Amino acid sequence: MTFRTLDDLPATQRVLCRLDLNSPVEDETVQDNRRFDRHAETVRELSEAGHRVALLAHQGRPGRDTFVGLEQHAELLSEHAGVPVEYVPDTYGEEALDAVRGLEAGDVILLENARMVDAELPEESPAEKADTEFVQTLAAEFDAYVNDAYSAAHRSHASLVGFPRALPAYAGRVMETEYEANTAIAGREFDGDVTMVVGGTKATDVIEVMEALGDRVDNFLLGGVAGELFLRAAGHPVGRDVDAELFDEQWAANGDTVASVLDEYGDQIRLASDLAFETDDGERAEVAVADIDEKTTDYLDVGSETVADYEPVIHDSEAVFVKGALGVFEDERFADGTVGVLEAVAETDCFSVVGGGDTSRAIEMYGMDESEFSHVSIAGGAYIRALTGQELVGVSELERDVTE
Repeated sequence: MTFRTLDDLPATQRVLCRLDLNSPVEDETVQDNRRFDRHAETVRELSEAGHRVALLAHQGRPGRDTFVGLEQHAELLSEHAGVPVEYVPDTYGEEALDAVRGLEAGDVILLENARMVDAELPEESPAEKADTEFVQTLAAEFDAYVNDAYSAAHRSHASLVGFPRALPAYAGRVMETEYEANTAIAGREFDGDVTMVVGGTKATDVIEVMEALGDRVDNFLLGGVAGELFLRAAGHPVGRDVDAELFDEQWAANGDTVASVLDEYGDQIRLASDLAFETDDGERAEVAVADIDEKTTDYLDVGSETVADYEPVIHDSEAVFVKGALGVFEDERFADGTVGVLEAVAETDCFSVVGGGDTSRAIEMYGMDESEFSHVSIAGGAYIRALTGQELVGVSELERDVTE
């Protein structure tokens, strides 16, 4: 690891810590989720060590219904961390600065939504972000900066890349554990087969993963929208829009690439042998891919035969990485593929990483034990970038702070 962690943080510091608490909002209520529990470890450790802590986080984007203040986030984080977290309805104005200056040892405050600051969002270089009034004003009040927001580390936003240029920078516990787990596929040697379960709705994600990791992965097990597009490339009459507009536009943009990836990595790729759909009376039904003559309904999951095909591959693997759901698991009728594969991973004695916010939610929704997996990531876009070897600028800035 090439960045400093909390183990390297000097005692009794004034610490500015960036979290990623971005959460679903339903009826103006922020929904509790595993991000609060994960970041609570860093917050609790900083508080118990006697640091004076101010937290930065974001919620939503301007113009969206989810763009709200962080008062509810402070309450949820306090419950998870077991320490009081005071909400401050200001980010770097006089009210925020007064709150920062009033901190005592062990105190924790959460400043207002960083994306309510004009300088936060535009994608600019770290040097430009460091020169903003936002960063310069806040940095002057602190001794150290801690970045715990791995899931936002691909964003060149002021609160993520500006402060490491202005303060000694450290990785929080979420940043540390996410980085170790999500880079393991590229940097760690495994004695046996490495398998990737790849699904979701974006063909581009699957293509990038296969092209980046084709020489590191022995088996790709496909499902979801992306898997159906690969079935289309293999000559099956699926992967086309019926009711849901998920396929034709992606095929027009990526069909040739999907076909070439299938041709290049065909020996490593397992495709669904059956698919599940909703009958007229609302029940789940399955059909063998070989028996489909024309797509007349939406397929919402892989079938039971596919899960049975995938299970022994997983059981024989030394490492399994999961990215993307194999079906619409939010609907219990069409969760069999995603849950079946996750259960197979959980019962296998292997190194396992489940990534992507949506996929990891299935573990909690269907009563699986998170401890059965080596790591359950709370990252989405950052997880894909880590898998495909792309730069995470937030991580790069932590590494830069060490090497300079």
